[in-house]
Amino acid sequence: MRKVVSGLFMSLDGVVQAPNEWQFEFDEEMGATLAGTLESADTILLGGKTFTEWAGYWPTVTSGEDADFAKWINESPKYVVSSTLDSVDDWANSTLIKGDLAAAVNELRAAEGKDITVAGSPTLVRSLLELDLLDELVLLTHPVVAGEGRKKLFADDTALKKLRLASARPTSSGVIIATYHPGR
Repeated sequence: MRKVVSGLFMSLDGVVQAPNEWQFEFDEEMGATLAGTLESADTILLGGKTFTEWAGYWPTVTSGEDADFAKWINESPKYVVSSTLDSVDDWANSTLIKGDLAAAVNELRAAEGKDITVAGSPTLVRSLLELDLLDELVLLTHPVVAGEGRKKLFADDTALKKLRLASARPTSSGVIIATYHPGR
């Protein structure tokens, strides 16, 4: 059975929205963690908003420091979870998931292949956690308070959910990379 894994950049105040606006440094250890995700996964889950933002950008990247990631994400099968999108045809290898999220994810987990990674998509991450469909949550917590009304990973009224810390380590820039497994 394949694992469903999410990795998110997060600020000390729990913000996950627009890390490009508050992430001050990207160090070698963070790069190694993300490279490990690319090596261990061959399928991507995306929420509708992340898909819409990324579909206009990643297919256009063919050179530069992001070229390897662009090649990987463009060539990988992408499954888009959305109740508002009618089509995901504008990005190659994309399939729209509507309806029963648990059934769709369990079908993907049962298929042959490597892990399934959730790219961005914090709303989808929350839903997967609520439905006990997320096997691993990797948070790269930056020593910064993002504030300014940005969206946090969890709302103040989120139900109690226990996670187990599998590993944690600081990076050279002060980011803490913590891996959690749901307490099932």
